[in-house]
Amino acid sequence: MKSYVGAVGTADTAVVRGPGEVMITLSVNGVPRTIPIEPRVSLLDALRDRLDLTGTKKGCNQGACGACTVWVDKRRVLACLTLAITCEAREITTIEGLAQDGELHPMQAAFIERDAFQCGYCTPGQIMSAVAFLHEGHQPDDANIREWMSGNLCRCAAYPHIRAAIRQVRDEMGVGGTDATR
Repeated sequence: MKSYVGAVGTADTAVVRGPGEVMITLSVNGVPRTIPIEPRVSLLDALRDRLDLTGTKKGCNQGACGACTVWVDKRRVLACLTLAITCEAREITTIEGLAQDGELHPMQAAFIERDAFQCGYCTPGQIMSAVAFLHEGHQPDDANIREWMSGNLCRCAAYPHIRAAIRQVRDEMGVGGTDATR
């Protein structure tokens, strides 16, 4: 077995398949999926190109914009900087995994209600980061919302509406509630 180290951790269970490829199993939104990838493939590219989960966006591909924010074991990570192979034996949640039983997550509903997007490109990363922000238990006042959401850029400058959506969910669910990530 080969061991690879990346941004999230170590995967000791990779099985070599053909020249340069390994078979890995990723648990994405509660569903295990086995795919062949090269060890250097980012989680972002594995999600979009191998698993057809295109909700997570490729923005800068350098970790500067936050459009690719997903959760690995309920912690936000930049999928463009995380090797997919390091995510074996971890739970990956994407924007597609937030809605439950056909019902939008409260943050998704608040983004719609508060018009917290314009072009929508950054919205999946913004929502994933906003839900994690509340779950992490930071004091959710405007200054902390600005600070802890600063890794997610919006070129349309919908920031006042994004903060309003976060405040709405904060008020509905309570500060740092454990069900913020459902």
